[in-house]
Amino acid sequence: MPSTFDLIVRGGEVVNHAGRGFADIGVKAGKIAAVGDLGQASAGEVFDATGLTVLPGVIDSQVHFREPGLEWKEDLQTGARSAVLGGVVAVFEMPNTEPTTTNADALADKLARAKGRMDCDHAFYVGGTHENAAFLGELERLPGCCGVKVFMGASTGSLLVADDEGVAAVLRSINRRGTFHSEDEYRLADRRPLARTGDWTSHPEVRDATSAIQSTRRLVGIAKGLGKRIHVLHVTTAEEIAYLADHKDVASVELTPQHLTLIAPEAYERLKGFAQMNPPIREAAHQAALWRGIEMGVADVLGSDHAPHTREEKARPYPASPSGMPGVQTLVPVMLTHVADGRLSLERFVDLTSHGPQRIFGLADKGRMAEGFDADLTVVDLKARRTIRHEDMASRSGWTPFDGFEAKGWPVATIIRGRVVMREDEVLIAGGGTPVRFLETLAA
Repeated sequence: MPSTFDLIVRGGEVVNHAGRGFADIGVKAGKIAAVGDLGQASAGEVFDATGLTVLPGVIDSQVHFREPGLEWKEDLQTGARSAVLGGVVAVFEMPNTEPTTTNADALADKLARAKGRMDCDHAFYVGGTHENAAFLGELERLPGCCGVKVFMGASTGSLLVADDEGVAAVLRSINRRGTFHSEDEYRLADRRPLARTGDWTSHPEVRDATSAIQSTRRLVGIAKGLGKRIHVLHVTTAEEIAYLADHKDVASVELTPQHLTLIAPEAYERLKGFAQMNPPIREAAHQAALWRGIEMGVADVLGSDHAPHTREEKARPYPASPSGMPGVQTLVPVMLTHVADGRLSLERFVDLTSHGPQRIFGLADKGRMAEGFDADLTVVDLKARRTIRHEDMASRSGWTPFDGFEAKGWPVATIIRGRVVMREDEVLIAGGGTPVRFLETLAA
């Protein structure tokens, strides 16, 4: 007797762990129940994917949605709206809000704010500090927590843990993989006088490649000494790629679409403050090394580091302009363009945006298009040719560094737990996101 499903995604080209080919996907109770020829099956809803490509749901494991305290830049609702319009099914949000997410109450507050307002699934980092280091082993096990995030540079107040002793205290306390912004704060402080007022091309001189590799060497040494796992965010230098290739036993690696696409000094000359982020956009030789890191398998995940500021804030003369740029809505079209241009395969894109996050963060039921996993799907049109524009961004900031970028490939639907949340640039189901679950805290 033919099977019956809640939803069948029919007729698309599918890319998953088994490779690439045409198949249907059957969904029951929000889970993938079958992948194959379901031509004889029926469903309450059928999504016609003829001519389209169906990927496991894209996961963005580094976003800053600015709520609470900085809602004029972004909030959980507008950030999540940007995510689903960009084909992203789940996000991990950072702790540098006001107040910071450094205790159980602050995490609970974010989860409460997200309920009924975030269109995509979500989890939140707890920030590691000198003050809460002893309690991080408990905090990292709380529901809705994706792990502990430490700023070794580029932050302020209690979230900055610049010293080796502080980093070691955090790592001793936790059992999950620790996530790090790795720049050497001591070297950054020494180099701040190198900033040339109004000249953004001096940003990668202030935050030079040595500040990154120096910090990353320290971090890996501490992690190896303690037998701990670490995740190094937004790696930007050739030296780090070469070094981290030899330390994959403890260190996983994130790259961003911005660092893979924008090049210094051209980006700073063209975009000025809108090209400013930490670590900086760097020169072509460093970018080439990042692409080698993708080819060699050193890179594990892609994250957007979505970190919006208002146009007015970004227009301040350097170094008064803040670092950070939006990215969650443009991650998929920018990277699909690199796929179209032959920089990476579609299978490698899937590995970096779905399978990689599933492995690195230990997702309990996301990140794979396989039976029993959440029916999270990013449906894309590889033949689409669209121009990324400021006016199409859902972020409260209202701009993108990729304005005018001619994209080769576009997300046309975002399916989360079997529900078509976005289709053809329209959000159909609002506020339905739920907390992501993790293998290491299922019993929490």
